[in-house]
Formats: sequence, C-alpha cells, structure tokens
Amino acid sequence: MSTNPGLAEALHAPAPDGTHARRLDLFGRFVGSWDLDWSGPDAVGQPATMTGELHFGWVLGGRAIQDVWIVPGRGEPGEGRPPLAFHGSTIRFYDPSIDAWRSTWIEPVNGRVRRFVGRPSGRDIVLISDEEEPWLRWCFTAITARSFTWRAEASGDGGASWRFAEEMRATRRR
Repeated sequence: MSTNPGLAEALHAPAPDGTHARRLDLFGRFVGSWDLDWSGPDAVGQPATMTGELHFGWVLGGRAIQDVWIVPGRGEPGEGRPPLAFHGSTIRFYDPSIDAWRSTWIEPVNGRVRRFVGRPSGRDIVLISDEEEPWLRWCFTAITARSFTWRAEASGDGGASWRFAEEMRATRRR
C-alpha cells in the first residue's frame, strides 16, 4: 500500500490559524480521537446499536477542521455495508461573512453529500441543512472535554417539526 506524504503535509495542520482562533475553538475542542456508541433505527425501523470511531483534526493551514466518522468501526462486523454503515468526512470552516460555520458532509458508502450552516446555540452546536428534502438538523450537545452527544433529526415540512433520525454518544480516547 502506498502513501502520499505530500497530501498529508498539505492537508493536515498542527494548530488553528490565528486569524479566527477564538471562533475556530467551537469545533477545535473536538480535535483528537473518539469512540462512538451509535443508536437509531435499522433498515426496517427497529432499534439498532453499533460502535464506531471518530477523528477530528486541523486542516488547510489551520483554517478548517476535518473529521472522519466510521460506524461500525474499522474491523467490526458490518463495516462499510450500507444502509446502516457509514464512513464519511466533514470539512468545516468559520465564515466571518455569515458569522457561522460552513460544513460539508461527504459519505461515499451511501452516496451522500450535504451542506450545513452551523452556529452555537447556548452550550450546544446546531447545524442545519435546508437546501434539499428532507431538511437535516445535527446537534452537538452535553459537550465536555471527555464526551458529547451528537443527534440527527430530519424535517419534511421545512423545519416546522423534527423527527429523530440517529444519535451517537462520543467518548474521548485516552
């Protein structure tokens, strides 16, 4: 297996860029590796659970944060098999022109791409994707240095009501 150190050097950054360092901390606090406990409905609507992994890091000169979500985790049964499994990445950056985070999720296992705008909401972070149906709302809640909960909801009525889609509880790896 060949590696491309040029890509890794060009992509990864050791720290946030100083220009918007305070704003970058909204997602910067997640930099590192996490274990995930996923729950949601299976393909026929029955409750299901899986474990996975999550990795956040600084990229693009420290101006953005990239994460990689893998459920089930690498080497676990069902890895990479749709429709429940996913292995995707989000690139997020703070955009001062809208005083919010732009975020794009790319997930090839299930062929998904979604764009979000994210903002702090009290102690939480809320990201909304309203460019196509259904609308999606992703929330980071109960955020501490060692854990957080990520919850996904969907709306088929333009955000008037939301229904549960899935949830992940993240615990920072030591």
